Amino acid sequence: MQVSDALTKEPTRRVVHFAGLDLVIEVVGGETLLQCARRTGMRMVGACGGEGACGSCAFRIISGKVEFLDGDVDDRLSFEQGNQWMRACRIRPVTDCVVEVAPRAFAQVVRTDAEADDDDAAFPFSPLVSSFDVEMAHPALAENGGDFERLLNTLGKERIRCCDLGALQQLPPMLRENDWRLRACERDGELLGVIPVGKRLLGLAVDLGTTNVAAYLIDLETGARLASLGLENPQVAYGADLISRMNHAIRLSGGQRELQRAAVEAITTLATDLCSAVSASPDEIADITLCGNTAMHHLLLGLPVSQLGRAPFVPAACTALDIKTRDLGISVLPGAYLHVLPNIGGFVGGDHVATLLATEKHWTEGTSLIVDVGTNTEISLIHHGTIVTASTPSGPALEGGNISSGMRAAHGAIERVRFSSGDLQLEVIGGGIPVGICGSGVVDALAALSRAQIIDRRGRICLGHPAVREAGDRRECLLAPQVAFTQEDVRAVQLAKAAIRAGIDLLIREYGLVESDIDRVVIAGAFGVYLDVRSCIRIGMFPDIPRERFTQVGNAAGAGVRMTLTSRDAREKAGELAVRCRHFDLSTQPDFQKVFMKRIGL
Repeated sequence: MQVSDALTKEPTRRVVHFAGLDLVIEVVGGETLLQCARRTGMRMVGACGGEGACGSCAFRIISGKVEFLDGDVDDRLSFEQGNQWMRACRIRPVTDCVVEVAPRAFAQVVRTDAEADDDDAAFPFSPLVSSFDVEMAHPALAENGGDFERLLNTLGKERIRCCDLGALQQLPPMLRENDWRLRACERDGELLGVIPVGKRLLGLAVDLGTTNVAAYLIDLETGARLASLGLENPQVAYGADLISRMNHAIRLSGGQRELQRAAVEAITTLATDLCSAVSASPDEIADITLCGNTAMHHLLLGLPVSQLGRAPFVPAACTALDIKTRDLGISVLPGAYLHVLPNIGGFVGGDHVATLLATEKHWTEGTSLIVDVGTNTEISLIHHGTIVTASTPSGPALEGGNISSGMRAAHGAIERVRFSSGDLQLEVIGGGIPVGICGSGVVDALAALSRAQIIDRRGRICLGHPAVREAGDRRECLLAPQVAFTQEDVRAVQLAKAAIRAGIDLLIREYGLVESDIDRVVIAGAFGVYLDVRSCIRIGMFPDIPRERFTQVGNAAGAGVRMTLTSRDAREKAGELAVRCRHFDLSTQPDFQKVFMKRIGL
């Protein structure tokens, strides 16, 4: 491989051949390899938003000439001699190139086996949308009125009072193509659309997470969950954390529209794939409910985010919203609504409302701590019925983002690290050779390396262990031949866990309590269910209280948003919970930084 560290005259045409993918892409202008891949629809991980701060977009140059950005002369991701894995966001093709993409650089379909169970008895089954079959007589020449009026006369005006424009456009051909028989779908007296008799009435519940998007296809006539699926949020390509994405939306012309399209793309993809799995069509989806933090909420709806990104962090709206899906470009039943759960305040959004809704049975008595672990970790402390809620910017490190060998929880990811009998022992998803490390493995690695005294109490990797390597002032611990845990990785996890623990400490102090007063810690989130609580306690992320007080409930936000899809009462309860929560802004606490720094160590 030849590498140029100086700018050269741009060729008139350059192409990149992606080895093993049978894909050739023409390079446009001075774009990087990562930009080239994204532009053509390849879903590549770029956890830091293309800033060169992580190693998630690892490529290897097999042949061709490239140049580094900003004068970089050595961008290898490892100290291993001859290893040419480089950050695709930091290199530009100068000539035609052949490249190989690291397995961990591909966006993954996420695991959905961490879903919290619905409490079927919590709310009565009462969806807002219903359907009924209609058989109409053929029209006669002497008959006045149009198709809609004839439908009203058949049904009775007490059942249908108005008609969505998309439904009206659909009505004439549907009647004539189906011999004047159809299934009408209505919501509170509004005709939303018509489908052939025999088609199912479906609903879609979506948890729009910062890192992952999970969706659940529900039969709105029985309440049965037909299928569920998760994928990585395509917005990760613009940054793994909320601030990076909001900056993209604010600073770049068209940036907000890009992020909105990415969110809509995720919802559309999930709707299409889920319907295909049950031999249905997206136009049978008559209702959608969605939850997400306030940044995800604003980016999906195209709401301004500049005021959300600076103190006092005011959302455009906190109330629940009902929006026509077509206004966002989501193609389902013509008149279907998207119900967006209410926000609480600041960066605490409808996803935490859904979490509280789904976990209520765990916190109605005593003093409880609800921790929804993720890129943006929400924490609620509930004491004598009062709820105080905070958001902590834990960042993507705890989910494998911004980690040099980080990846999603997929085949080949290290998910467990133990120190036993003087050795580090690994568990890999799917078995086989590790290709990266996911979030649960990252937390375990820090705990195991600390226990082995490979990392000291300040978080510094110590020399002397065979797995530790040093090049200049950089150190790393080799967990597997191609998977290293670097000093920068250690610091990233320390910052993440310190943010969460500082939030917990300040909420406890707000009530005048101590850690031992906590009766129950409920750990929520699809990622949170895989955490080893002992590892979390060891690194100081959670209070050191008896293990039996901890409960891991999985993706409670997903369970809560499903409840709001199938029950009017659940939607009302969600609104009540949002109002009931008192938002506690950690940034206004004068000693937040002091508490945070106190929790950095191990």
